[in-house]
Amino acid sequence: MKPVKYKCIVVTKRGPPENLQITEFDLRDPSAKEVRVKVLATCVCLPDVQNRYGLSPFASKVPFVPGYAIIGVVDAVGPGVKQAAPGVRVAAYLMVGGYAEYVYLRENLIIPVPPSLDPAEAVPLLLNYLTAYQALHRSAKVKAGDKVLIIGASGGCGTAFLDLGRLANLTMYGIASKSKHPILAEYGATPIDYRTEDYVDVIRRAEPGGLDAVFDGMGGDYIDNAFPLLRRGGVLVEYGNPLSMRGTLRVLAKILVLNLLPNGGRFKPYGAGSVLFNRKPFLEDWALLFRLLQEGKIRPVISGVFPLLEAARANALLESGQVVGNLVLVAPELLEASRTI
Repeated sequence: MKPVKYKCIVVTKRGPPENLQITEFDLRDPSAKEVRVKVLATCVCLPDVQNRYGLSPFASKVPFVPGYAIIGVVDAVGPGVKQAAPGVRVAAYLMVGGYAEYVYLRENLIIPVPPSLDPAEAVPLLLNYLTAYQALHRSAKVKAGDKVLIIGASGGCGTAFLDLGRLANLTMYGIASKSKHPILAEYGATPIDYRTEDYVDVIRRAEPGGLDAVFDGMGGDYIDNAFPLLRRGGVLVEYGNPLSMRGTLRVLAKILVLNLLPNGGRFKPYGAGSVLFNRKPFLEDWALLFRLLQEGKIRPVISGVFPLLEAARANALLESGQVVGNLVLVAPELLEASRTI
């Protein structure tokens, strides 16, 4: 009998989106303690792009299937599986592997998902909203009325900060290009155009007492320039990819230097990779985010929904720098039902 095949998007070599190629694999039965999941939705995110170019301290070896996180439905279970059954809606935080029609997961990696949620709308919660929520509430421990600066406020993570920051009643300033200022204003943030304005001067005039927190996903000079904007006891949370091992060492050096300065500010790096060591806070925060989405208290910005196998086109759009919010890949049968904002 001819084996059943399924398709994945594979990075065949480092470089541009055209190096994403559709490849077929044999669909096998799940092994012991393993679950086979049909992918319904996966995000196209900046870490996918950086990994493809090798811009990561721990870049995946080529060839590999990108895709940081997925929402899907259990298709089959292997012997001994107790936490899932066929037909159950689940999510997974993979780091790689999500650009595929099917994924195989160890049972203990399954994340429960309310079946009522739209997969395309919910999948940004797994990385972008998780990063923003944990940076806000676990790293910076913000409270209502705090004054914060969001560096890179218009992308997937940036709009998650805006959405969750509004929910937390923060006074927000956001850095983004002029064309993307309407989305910042929609969330009540004061937009700053990095091309025509000196954000340091803008903040010093607007908040002479200093900021309670800065959230930076860009790195580089932003860390040095934004850190002095903190009030005494304020915190700068750096959540961007340092891009290389040398970049990682530079961030570690900045932690040592900046946290010793007399202004009393704190520099904290954030990395979602800590899920590998302690899943409990992640599971708690994913459950909370799913509940907030169910209750209509948050709503991810989705700029485009693409068929799963058109990942190269979606990646090219993300790299263009024109995207506001998130891009999502979905199974073909969900494309018509998915909402494009």
